Amino acid sequence: MLARGLKHKSNSFKDWLHSSLWIPSLYLAEGLPNAIVVTLAVVLLKNMGLDNGSVAFYTSLLYLPWVIKPFWAPFVDMFSTKRQWIVITQLLLFISLGAIGFVLPTQWWLAAVLIALWSTAFFSATHDIAADGFYMLALTPQQQSAFVGFRSLFYRIANLVASGGLVWLAGRFAKTHGTIQSWSLIFWGTGAFFLIVAIYHFLILPRPANDRPNKANSIDSVINDFGKTFVTFFRKPQIIISLSFMLLYRLPEAILGKMVQPFLLDSLPQGGLGLSVEQVGLANGTFGVIGIIAGGIIGGIIIAIFGLKKCLWPMALALTIPSAFYCYLAAIQPNNMILICSGIAVEQFGYGFGFTAYMMYLMKFCEGTSFATSHYAFSTGIMALGLMLPGLVAGEIEMAVGYPLFFTIVMILCIPTFIVTALVYRTLKD
Repeated sequence: MLARGLKHKSNSFKDWLHSSLWIPSLYLAEGLPNAIVVTLAVVLLKNMGLDNGSVAFYTSLLYLPWVIKPFWAPFVDMFSTKRQWIVITQLLLFISLGAIGFVLPTQWWLAAVLIALWSTAFFSATHDIAADGFYMLALTPQQQSAFVGFRSLFYRIANLVASGGLVWLAGRFAKTHGTIQSWSLIFWGTGAFFLIVAIYHFLILPRPANDRPNKANSIDSVINDFGKTFVTFFRKPQIIISLSFMLLYRLPEAILGKMVQPFLLDSLPQGGLGLSVEQVGLANGTFGVIGIIAGGIIGGIIIAIFGLKKCLWPMALALTIPSAFYCYLAAIQPNNMILICSGIAVEQFGYGFGFTAYMMYLMKFCEGTSFATSHYAFSTGIMALGLMLPGLVAGEIEMAVGYPLFFTIVMILCIPTFIVTALVYRTLKD
């Protein structure tokens, strides 16, 4: 009996140790392409000479695969295993990211880069489906709970690597290799990372017995189930208020986020701060990401103690009010990096803190039915839509009015956030 107990503990320890070898790399691989498409691509296109309207429009369109992800998620279950999907999509990311490095020096680079970035976004969204599903299949509920903070940490580290480290490296390489060659090196490097990580995961990922294609599903049954999910989602109580909250709670940040890095890069006569790519990697990518990580961690602790209703208004204010810092920067155009980095860190801390309420609301909105997982996928698609639509016009607005008035408009757009916050607050129970 004692020997059996010791053997069980030994096997359990081995399982935990083995899980710690693949969870960090899996969620680093999940977060990195998202950060490249959402953040790094803005700096790339701006550095390659595109105007703000084009940069915001093109990079906002790249959200589309995450918007429509719920529509093809059921089909991922039908074909192959989650493990195979992970390795395949990582190999495809190796190809799409590496291709960017090859097409940048060509005359037709823009169309080719946008196609490669959209492909990267599609492969990344598919990888998200497979990785999150595999996490639930490969781990026990106890292990899932234990590693949830671990996986979130490495997803955020991926954001730090892309928007901070890679942007900083591009700026450093540009001093000796030139702009185009430096960005080619960055994308060849990230492509090589996905080749290495695909091989690593092929060798190390466990093979859960329950990770198999859902052959019981047919295309007709998937479409029928999707129809039921769609109908039950839009029949939820107070759906109009909920949809308004999903779309408008982050409206100021959705507009602001697309113009922060162009603002930092544009010259003083253009109304910007005139920072180098290297400095932007340090300021927005490093201090900003550290701020948002700290805000998310502290927000999670606070909301766990006090609950969503008590935290909703403080978090909504934290999400919106610090954006006024950019009004100040646009007015005085300082060259003090300590001031710039500190302000960006505070603004991003507020965003990370305020975003916690948004995610908690999505979970509460979706719980309590047999369609909870599918409803949550719908909600995250609407969340991505709430970022995509404002981003499409952000650049054109800035080009029409200039940075000082643009950031003033961002602050005015806090009003819809306050309205939907008030509406949702009334629906929440103490």
